[in-house]
Amino acid sequence: MIQTPPITPTSTRIRIVPASELDSVLPDLVQIFRDVVNGGVPLGFFSPMTLQTAHDYWLSIIPELNAGTRLLLVANNDGGVLGSGQLALAQRQNSRHRAEVQKLFVARAARGQGIGKLLMQALHDAALENGRTLIQLNTRVGFEAVGFYKALGYREVGVIPGWTMDAEGRRFDHVEMYRELATALPPA
Repeated sequence: MIQTPPITPTSTRIRIVPASELDSVLPDLVQIFRDVVNGGVPLGFFSPMTLQTAHDYWLSIIPELNAGTRLLLVANNDGGVLGSGQLALAQRQNSRHRAEVQKLFVARAARGQGIGKLLMQALHDAALENGRTLIQLNTRVGFEAVGFYKALGYREVGVIPGWTMDAEGRRFDHVEMYRELATALPPA
């Protein structure tokens, strides 16, 4: 498991990482992402995840980061990256009021210390700064994340049976959730 230094609310910083700065956090993101997936939270991938697969994933989002259609937020302290979350900004004319939270994760060694909540608040703030007031996400039924999101005001839309599967072909249900945020700031 990845080791992290002691974490306090004041020691944790959250920032948007543009594509031009991805290299500065890439090694930590690769390691933590792999550790989280291999620890039982798939995030769209099969376990065991290789370092190369994790590395390739982060490189694959660079075009969206450059286009401004995806925002990458990273939580870190002096010891490095603690977690991350992404906001996919809908691009169609009739959906520019919404965004989707994707790939929210916290290093296993840093869980239970409020990092996920800080990341979600920062994702909400970034959504509002981009004129987005309706936030959507999904997670696997039975995961602790369902209660986490409900505690943040997310409401269940419904369950999609067999939405994802594992390497052996077992299918897993996912719950779709949403939250309406306060009035958005004008788009930047």
